[in-house]
Amino acid sequence: MRLLPVLLLTSHLSLSHAVDFSHEIVPILREHCAECHAGDKKKGGFSFNDRKALLEGSENGEVIKSGRFIEVMLSTDSDEQMPPKGKRVPPEKIALLKQWIAEGMKWEDGFAFKKPAYEPPFLPRKVVLPQSGAAHPIDRLLKKDLPKASDAAFLRRAHLDLIGLLPTAEEMAAFEKNPDRTKLVEALLKRDMDYTEHWLTFWNDLLRNDYGGTGFITGGRKQISNWLYRALIENKPFDQFVRELIAPPNDESRGFIDGIKWRGDVSAGQTVEIQFAQSVSQSFLGINMKCASCHDSFIDRWKLGEAYGLAAIYAQKPLEIHRCDKPIGQTATAAWLFPEIGQIDAKAPPADRLKQLAALMTHEKNGRVPRTIVNRLWARLMGRGIVHPVDAMGTEPWNADLLDYLAVYLVESGWDLKKTLAHIATSQAYSSQAQVVQKGADDHGYVYAGPRAKRLTAEQFVDAVWQLTGAAPTKMDANVLRGKVDPALAKKITVKGQWIWSDNLKPAAGETITLRKTIQLDSDPASSSAVMTCDNEYILYVNNRKISESTDWTKFAAVPLQTALKKGQNVILAVAKNAGKGPNLAAFFFDARVRDDKGQETIIASDDTWEWTSAVPGGKEGRLGQFQPKDWKKARIVQPIAAWTTALNQQAPMLLAQGATANGMMVRASLMKSDFLMRTLGRPNRDQIVTERPNELSTLEAIDLANGSLLAQNLEKGAKRLLELQKPDLVAELYRHALSRNPSEAEKALAKEILGEKPTQQGIEDLLWSVCMLPEFQVVR
Repeated sequence: MRLLPVLLLTSHLSLSHAVDFSHEIVPILREHCAECHAGDKKKGGFSFNDRKALLEGSENGEVIKSGRFIEVMLSTDSDEQMPPKGKRVPPEKIALLKQWIAEGMKWEDGFAFKKPAYEPPFLPRKVVLPQSGAAHPIDRLLKKDLPKASDAAFLRRAHLDLIGLLPTAEEMAAFEKNPDRTKLVEALLKRDMDYTEHWLTFWNDLLRNDYGGTGFITGGRKQISNWLYRALIENKPFDQFVRELIAPPNDESRGFIDGIKWRGDVSAGQTVEIQFAQSVSQSFLGINMKCASCHDSFIDRWKLGEAYGLAAIYAQKPLEIHRCDKPIGQTATAAWLFPEIGQIDAKAPPADRLKQLAALMTHEKNGRVPRTIVNRLWARLMGRGIVHPVDAMGTEPWNADLLDYLAVYLVESGWDLKKTLAHIATSQAYSSQAQVVQKGADDHGYVYAGPRAKRLTAEQFVDAVWQLTGAAPTKMDANVLRGKVDPALAKKITVKGQWIWSDNLKPAAGETITLRKTIQLDSDPASSSAVMTCDNEYILYVNNRKISESTDWTKFAAVPLQTALKKGQNVILAVAKNAGKGPNLAAFFFDARVRDDKGQETIIASDDTWEWTSAVPGGKEGRLGQFQPKDWKKARIVQPIAAWTTALNQQAPMLLAQGATANGMMVRASLMKSDFLMRTLGRPNRDQIVTERPNELSTLEAIDLANGSLLAQNLEKGAKRLLELQKPDLVAELYRHALSRNPSEAEKALAKEILGEKPTQQGIEDLLWSVCMLPEFQVVR
């Protein structure tokens, strides 16, 4: 066991739950105190209308600190007791108030009992830039002359922020020769796979997408993983990105709006319709609708009817409104939140209502959606949003001109997220020295003074350890087709699949058959992808699990198979169906490439070794039912018609090349299911939308970093590999890769002491651990 002084790495971990200000404290104050001390009223000079009134008034501060606030509630003296009339404050509520005070009287950002005059604008606003000042528009708007971060700090920051990887020693050497920060940012964003597999973490959190867990094993939840991966690697314009999520063109992106179908009975606030309202409003509008899904919100202006109106857009049948889980005898009318630019036709079918909502969300006069996403991007790079918190877009920004400028920049750039990230990252504001903000620091009155130091996300930390140790897994969990189309590689690929069907030369319209291929693999695949189609439609199962389906034969499907295939026997089954008005030619096509961890390739292609039967299996929740027909026959090769050949030549090589581009690329943590190490480091289970992860180390995390078996196994693998390589300058290389700097003389001496005269595996493992435990390693600065 490593003797890490755990308590030096973390603050005290409370054993009781923190008080919920919005749901526990606000109702108490509103019921018993607000009549005299909220809004414009401050009887006795005491006001708690907003946080400033409560904490900054000299008289108020004394009332709180002296305990007088609680004393008058407990008093039985009619001249001093509070409230002076009406019901007394019950003991259990006084206990909550005492705990709230003890915890520092935390307050929901932007909340006031009397609403502030500020109402965020909805329409976009084009900002007139100052005539003079810095060259970069962001710096001209900020009007800040901030100290510049060192080249090494910027190199590490840009790599981790934009692609989520540590710069290698070679990349550091190249940057030292030519420290052009703008070119570095542009080069990093051109690394499509690295960019995609880093930002998957951000989007999986925001769209509550994952690869296992709640809902997936029961068929009550759908992944959008492959759609999301393609959207990021192709840099899909954000307006199109939003439209395809809200009004899905196919099942690939539908999981976002369908949410989670919980097993058993659920509260009215957790139905899929209400989940839709909460997800769309939070992800794209920066509005937290959870309170308004149960009752009129305590903390902002949104009402129960508005939450249900948004939910009714998605609903397949009339939606009864419930207040605090009780029906109120009213039916929701489909409507969206900002009717000034148009409204939903409540009488239209659900699919049409979703298309109308998607159009309104990306309407040219909708300034809310672009403001929300640029605020999220700014917060991700800078450590704090222009509006804070990022899900409270009704809060006044600390620089409205900057927010509006970036929102308009995004739209005018063609809704290009990469271009917007590059624009922020090439400013002097981003290049400046990082701020280290102490835990518990008060953010009110915030003034921009540089990017804030941020903890590595769980995925960044794990990726960094895998980079240093070479211990990354060879098989991933995400059901995605990695890589981007490489036209040069496509020209070298020979398609092996053939068109096959039953022995019926002219199948009847509607004829359905089942095709089968059994294949033996010597090892688990490191990567695998297939291209397929069927004139006219198919459903594909691999090892009894539904993998893909299509009703459009003209579009070849590119399907990831590495999570479905396994070492040993594998059964590929396709239910294929003909169409048309009478007997006509039909055929199925399949071509898969399976690669092991050594890069050896196995081809699985449709040919006359496949079998067919007229029996058709049943299935439920994506699984194949019991299916054991005894009349399997040899499949027949079908001579392709010109249209099939044209579609094949145009699409199949490119799609197969795409699957091959990931060969040799390290599997990223964002492509893996969450494990105990990632969970303790803050990776959420994504049952709910997560937009900000904790920035402080907890006791559990410190213990796991000190003694966790998963980290220890990675370090052990890395130590073994490094010992075999016998690197002459191991210490310098490790520090340059891990920290983007050379070790100091003191660090060299300590490393020599850890390694001993002749390095051993245990010594290297201890050195790796000591470097990974440095706060400097675990923070982006």
